[in-house]
Amino acid sequence: MFESYKFTVVEKFLRYVQVDTQSNPESPTHPSTEKQKTLSNLLATELQAMGIIDAHSDEFGYVYATIPSNSNKDVPVVCFCSHVDTAPDCSGTNVQPILHNAFDGRDIVLPYDINQIISIEQYPYLQEHIGFDVITASGDTLLGADDKSGVAEIMDLANYLVTHPEIKHGAIKILFTPDEEVGAGTAKLDLDKLGASVAYTLDGGEAGTLEDETFSADGVTITVHGVIAHPGYGKDKLVNAIKIVGEIAAALPTDEWSPETTEKRQGFVHPVQIEGIAEKASISFIIRDFETAKLLEHENRLKQIAEDVIAKHPKATISFDVKEQYRNMKEILQHHPHITLYAEEAYKRAGLQVVKEPIRGGTDGSRLSFMGLPCPNIFTGMQAIHSKHEWIGVKDMYKAVEVLVHLVQVWEEHS
Repeated sequence: MFESYKFTVVEKFLRYVQVDTQSNPESPTHPSTEKQKTLSNLLATELQAMGIIDAHSDEFGYVYATIPSNSNKDVPVVCFCSHVDTAPDCSGTNVQPILHNAFDGRDIVLPYDINQIISIEQYPYLQEHIGFDVITASGDTLLGADDKSGVAEIMDLANYLVTHPEIKHGAIKILFTPDEEVGAGTAKLDLDKLGASVAYTLDGGEAGTLEDETFSADGVTITVHGVIAHPGYGKDKLVNAIKIVGEIAAALPTDEWSPETTEKRQGFVHPVQIEGIAEKASISFIIRDFETAKLLEHENRLKQIAEDVIAKHPKATISFDVKEQYRNMKEILQHHPHITLYAEEAYKRAGLQVVKEPIRGGTDGSRLSFMGLPCPNIFTGMQAIHSKHEWIGVKDMYKAVEVLVHLVQVWEEHS
């Protein structure tokens, strides 16, 4: 089925990662950075060139496209989704991807910063790519495999279906979103225009992994109001909000309840930002757990820590603000088990052993599921994301495309 197919995913990926699409968590606009639209417009143009006539990018940087059904059956409309933006954690400017042909197992020293070394010791999954091609960045930026690998794989799916009309499938919707990395990937999404019944994000890691469960997530901001006075005359008057915020941070447990000390199904509370002045300062947290009910337990514990600190400063006051971020997609997907089962069948047809694991994070699929579009997450192959060590194996990218082709056929066959 794929023996004679010339995959386009690598060529596309190498081009896409060179487009700077870094999103900005401080921006109030949609998308958060205009440069994301550069890639969105390029993708829409490429889809149109394939003959997908309705492909377009809207004012918010979303790309919508439809591959029409070629089946006589009434097949549910399936959407494949990836995000175009890259994370703010590491520079995404002037990415220079490097294709390492037939990786030989030795350490990969990245040329623009020879202190950046990718090794099997640090990344054991590299062992499975010895003898196969691997793609890295050059040492001073991230690569952008998160999630331009997913974008490229969906684009290669489109190329395959357009050039292989004998493959029976229902209507396929393609969706590329901006701002996933800053939590706004679905903020301006038009679900009615999308017109899908079910979706799959391509935003996962190792080949064979299939994810239908994410963290549930809240954000918390604790704001401390101190008492300002001239520091030269501040005795018994000045109450420094910055110091109190520091005390709250110092009062957090160091041996549990944090990202540094938790794994698997354990939740955590993680301070991510401190800002302010002596009169008023704040500390922001992300709260994570696979059980939504436990978020409140974490928040109550955090609030008690803050109140215990503030009790030592009677002239100061605090506010404790909670903002819902996303919820565990499992709460929705458990009511639609066939969606995940069909994906498992596609994995097996592609010769993969399915590895189901929860995501210690979230995807656009979390929000899409709660918006009425159930949405598990499929692997792309990306590794060491959000870092200068980011890499991806070409054989994983090929295998992801194979899975997608099998998946559209599974949906058609079961309809």
